[in-house]
Amino acid sequence: MTDRLKALVTGGATGIGRSAVLALARAGYDVAINYGSSAKAAATVAGEAQALGARTLLVQCDVSDDAAVRAMMKTIDADFGRLDALVNNAGTTASWKVKDLESLDLAEWDRTFAVNVRGTFQVSRAAVPLLKKGRHPAIVNTASIVGLRPGPQPLPYAASKAAVVNLTKTLAWNLGPDIRVNAVAPGWMEGEWMERMLGDKYDDLMGKRARLTPLRRCVTADDVAETMLSLIQANRFVTGEIVVIDGGFTAST
Repeated sequence: MTDRLKALVTGGATGIGRSAVLALARAGYDVAINYGSSAKAAATVAGEAQALGARTLLVQCDVSDDAAVRAMMKTIDADFGRLDALVNNAGTTASWKVKDLESLDLAEWDRTFAVNVRGTFQVSRAAVPLLKKGRHPAIVNTASIVGLRPGPQPLPYAASKAAVVNLTKTLAWNLGPDIRVNAVAPGWMEGEWMERMLGDKYDDLMGKRARLTPLRRCVTADDVAETMLSLIQANRFVTGEIVVIDGGFTAST
């Protein structure tokens, strides 16, 4: 029996993470699915991945906790023995009233950076020994279009994603030539995340964005996962790059 490739997806229970898990499973990877609190959703995704032929490993861990991250890697090492791919997708955001700086809670600011930036670094650092045992190992980070240009997202979220952009480039320099590191920067994405951000204006604003997009729709989680898989499996001479996934919106506005 052919030895399947091995991957870890953080924040793998929902949204982009779920789509990444399933894309990797279809492509022949066994997948460690990290989750923070969404145990039921993570178990559901694991079942879906298993139906696609993957062996899965559920690992609960707050990526902002370095000791917990290192313990997670020990569990993965004991079960998988290596990693061929890492998708740093775990993320959070803060609440605020648009353009009202005083509405920002600094505790939420710190939590957003702890998960989105420090978490991405801690997981990457702890995964290096396992990735170095893998085949053509690659890391893909989840950034955001608001890390590259202004948008209505809360300031700590946007600033943290800008930090992920820089971290991706810096990690690529530090981990080459052994490990490639790239990131994706999705635009306005259909689904629960933007529903929470836009509230009752979701349908109207998403429709307007789609009409202004050359490809005439907004990005989906599956679109993002498709690009992640391409960065992992192909593009062997590409590292330190940020791939915008927004149907051409930013290129044409």
